Amino acid sequence: MTVALRFDPIRLPAHCQELRKIVRAFLAEEVARGTFNPHDPRDDSADVDGFSRRVGERGWIGMTWPKKYGGQERSFLERYVVTEEMRVANAPTRRFFVADRQSGPTLIRYASETIRQNVLPRIIRGEVSFCIGMSEPGSGSDLFAARTKATKTNGGWLINGTKIWTSNAHQSDYMIGLFRTSPPTPENRRHGLTSFLVDMKTPGITCNLIGQMSGQKEFNEVVFDNALIPDDHVIGEIDGAWKQATSELAYERSGPERFLETYSALSELVRAIGGKPDARTAEGIGRLVAQLHTLRRMSVSVAGMLEAGKEPVVEAAIVKDLGTIWEQGLPHRVRELAAFLSADSANHETFEQQLAFYLKIAPKLTIQGGTTEVLRGIIARGLGLR
Repeated sequence: MTVALRFDPIRLPAHCQELRKIVRAFLAEEVARGTFNPHDPRDDSADVDGFSRRVGERGWIGMTWPKKYGGQERSFLERYVVTEEMRVANAPTRRFFVADRQSGPTLIRYASETIRQNVLPRIIRGEVSFCIGMSEPGSGSDLFAARTKATKTNGGWLINGTKIWTSNAHQSDYMIGLFRTSPPTPENRRHGLTSFLVDMKTPGITCNLIGQMSGQKEFNEVVFDNALIPDDHVIGEIDGAWKQATSELAYERSGPERFLETYSALSELVRAIGGKPDARTAEGIGRLVAQLHTLRRMSVSVAGMLEAGKEPVVEAAIVKDLGTIWEQGLPHRVRELAAFLSADSANHETFEQQLAFYLKIAPKLTIQGGTTEVLRGIIARGLGLR
């Protein structure tokens, strides 16, 4: 079905700008107390748990969710502002971010009331974290090819198989996993997939860390060996989870985190260059800022559509495609612009360390959350081209 693409020119209202000031002040306090170092995206010493709880106390986790679960029922635009400020500051959001961005909304829409009442308030308090179990060895981003099986048994489902590239699974309390409960049909490859809420402490689940060339170990191979998942942990319709997964990815793919992951390379370059750049550098920085502004306007527009109750799946895919390509190329462009940078600049060491780190993580950016090829397939289908 062809969709009409639309990016409304939404402007953030005044109350969002006031919220921005409050978030910036909070983050400055956290930096001053030593919670994290905003100039070191590699920082593994950050007080992740304490920071998560303090963000929860501010009402900034699950802030768009219903009040009956502890949410604030605030707007997606307000949430956008909080996310943007957290990302720009390199804040340690990994304990709560996936749950806030996509897992919580999925539970609100499809989980049982018992699960909602039990899990959602703990997410909002910053007490539990989530990972997403989709990709598998040999199939990558082709979710239709998922082979990890959920087999019905007395009192629940036995899970067997492997998920891979699962970010922070080793530190997560829960996974929302997509498992095969029936074979696909010749007419419908999407048939036979079911979502489950998985307690990561369930016997039979093993997380094997995957090292990266950046030195980080956040990806995992997650192996399921007769892991028993209760019946009430089924999320939504058995064999019909593809629609759920598609709408979930609209939340995952459209936020500012999809083009700000290497942003600090640009801000550190501007700091190092100072107030009087040469014409070449000024032109290069100007182009990057113009591109960033365009991506931001598109992302804000998608946030406005989510606020209006729409499911902008294709628009979100466009933001993710363009955004991750931009942030992947940013460190390389910054390195070119810094070719004649003086070693006497005040932040030269910090700049070089950040640039080296971002150059190493850049290859993953067009893979996580859906590869460029998969995204362009979604976009082509939305435009009626396939």
